Amino acid sequence: MKVNLSKLKSDTHRFFFRQLYRIMVLMKSKNKIKKMKTARVLDKPSKAILKRINVLFFAIFAMFLLLIGRLYQMQIVNKSFYDKKLVTTGATSTVTEGTIRGQIYDAKGTPLVSNRAVQTINFTRSNTMTAEQMRQVAIKVASVIPESEKNDVLTSRDKADFFLADPENLANVQKRLKASERVNAKTGEKLSESELYAKYVKKVTPEEVAYDDQTELAAKLFKRMNATSNFATTILSSGDLSAAQQATIAENERSFKGISVGTTWDRAYSDSTLTSILGTVTSEKTGIPAEDLADYLKKGYARNDRVGTSYLERGYEDELHGTNTVKQVTVDKKGQVTGEKTLVKGEKGKNLKLTIDLKFQQGVQDILKKNFAALQADGYGAVAKGAYAVVINPSTGAIYAMAGIANDKETGQITDDALGAIQHAFVPGSVVKMGTIAAGWENNALTGNQILNDQPIQIQGSAPKQSWFTKGQVLPISAVQALEYSSNTYMIQTVLNILGQPYQPNMAIYTSKLEDSFKKLRKTYGEFGLGVSTGLDIPGASKGYIGENADAANYLDESFGQYDTYTPLQLAQYAATIANDGKRVVPHLVEGVYQNQGDNPLGTLDKTIASKTLNTVAISTENISLLQQGMYQVTHGDSMATGKHIMEGASVSVNAKTGTSETYTLDSNGNQLYTSVNNVVAYAPSEKPQIAIGVMVPDTLIRPDGSTTYANQYITRDIVNLYQSMYGFK
Repeated sequence: MKVNLSKLKSDTHRFFFRQLYRIMVLMKSKNKIKKMKTARVLDKPSKAILKRINVLFFAIFAMFLLLIGRLYQMQIVNKSFYDKKLVTTGATSTVTEGTIRGQIYDAKGTPLVSNRAVQTINFTRSNTMTAEQMRQVAIKVASVIPESEKNDVLTSRDKADFFLADPENLANVQKRLKASERVNAKTGEKLSESELYAKYVKKVTPEEVAYDDQTELAAKLFKRMNATSNFATTILSSGDLSAAQQATIAENERSFKGISVGTTWDRAYSDSTLTSILGTVTSEKTGIPAEDLADYLKKGYARNDRVGTSYLERGYEDELHGTNTVKQVTVDKKGQVTGEKTLVKGEKGKNLKLTIDLKFQQGVQDILKKNFAALQADGYGAVAKGAYAVVINPSTGAIYAMAGIANDKETGQITDDALGAIQHAFVPGSVVKMGTIAAGWENNALTGNQILNDQPIQIQGSAPKQSWFTKGQVLPISAVQALEYSSNTYMIQTVLNILGQPYQPNMAIYTSKLEDSFKKLRKTYGEFGLGVSTGLDIPGASKGYIGENADAANYLDESFGQYDTYTPLQLAQYAATIANDGKRVVPHLVEGVYQNQGDNPLGTLDKTIASKTLNTVAISTENISLLQQGMYQVTHGDSMATGKHIMEGASVSVNAKTGTSETYTLDSNGNQLYTSVNNVVAYAPSEKPQIAIGVMVPDTLIRPDGSTTYANQYITRDIVNLYQSMYGFK
């Protein structure tokens, strides 16, 4: 080796190559090394380097000796130990197994949702099973599986996958690919196996996957089997199996590789008026909805876990689902299972006990049906949409009843509609007037039991608005009397004061502060639960409809409940807030969560759903008392009191506010009809309230003389009496 040192850029480089050259010479022969040692050209620094090289050579030689000794010890002395280690050491896989879902009971322990055992054909995938083997098993199982399983969806890609799982078919399709199709057109590099397979799929012709029913069923089974993770188990079919089907699988256990007969659970819902609010769960085939998958996987769910999709099943998914069993499976290099370890021990889902007594719920439902039938008989129900009622404990928020019936005005068919009590929103009418007066207090537009003149309100450019009882006259009334008589003009004057424009005959309304005043009014309504989330413990409840047109006419109409819409649940929470001295509590359907264990079907108490206060209305205790006094006068006042029918036969004293909002609807012939929504918010007893009630009866007819039904009041009275007869007020 010759190196031109003069061409090197630095002394360091020249020195490095000089030493490298000398080392190479040393490695050729000992004689040359000796000559180099005696040569005059070597200086003292070079001799020191040679000594270091000798030490390095010695260290390398020693390490080689150690390595050879270690290999001898492993391959000769302890060969059998390491052969065994090689066989038993392999990969590990984590397997998740689902558990039984918790059940749901009413307040008295009556089961509303239970689990029913269902026979299944299961497939457990081993880590050595090939696509061809799964295809063969799928074909065999297709001859046994129930007919109902043929309804599964199968895509064209699924059909191609099943076709290509046959090695002969795959080989034939592979021949269809030209050499140029097997490489990347831009880079010339060979395509990956996945890229090639995608091209194989495209080469499969429609004629080749034009399966008959039996083959198509096998393809569907193959799809489910192929999607199963190693060591995981998938249900291929569920339903009652005949003795012949079970025998066929048992007799062909070896050829039906991975197939077994087992059991799973299916949800059984009781036939009651609460069924619609119980919700539903997904099937194992559906598994976790795509939009929720990431969240559930973080919680330890498996992809094919069954989860609640609505209402109680979804709202209490974490409690009902339970804990999955998680196992770690170890396999050797040959794919044989050598060990199984439980990482997480599964637990059954917890049970729920509701706040609703099914008998009381049914009683409220019957009250709705009875009074709705009566209003129809009286000629008010031709286009009525139904009737709804919610009963709630004002201090705890426990819901005692959530009832509803829907009327099909075309057919006259009556159906249970408990969900309508939380989802359907209607114009509330005069029941909002306690909220309007409270808004006046909050915004310094009223003081205490202030007296205003109930008088016709004439706004420039619009028709006059007046109360039903004054007939165009002027009558000084207080805030309490405004509630007792249900004065519209008292409310209009209150919101005009909030706007900063006290009423003057034929006045014009300036709109610069209109939007802000609308917000102030709605803010107070929201403190009572109107137009906002109630906090209900299940999803699906409506907030009602908040109008977007903030003009002067809608602002005035809003003051006496003729613009925004609310649900029966919101009315019940509104009444409960007044009964509870201004504290708004969260309404809840679940009383307690129970561990699924012990001899008692309900289990052992795990936790009680505690009462939670959302907010307190921003008015004084004295002013809350005025609202309560006004509601008392509605049912106990003089001849002009608007809610006196509630006390006709009532077992205890009831505080209430009625509302009759004017609406329009069309009959079956498209004719416009003058209708109303008849509502009530109430609580009982008047002293120490134990229940609060929201009632809505939408779209009842108004007769030409202006009369309408009192079904809303009779429903309220009957609910109070039912509670008294079943539990007694304490």
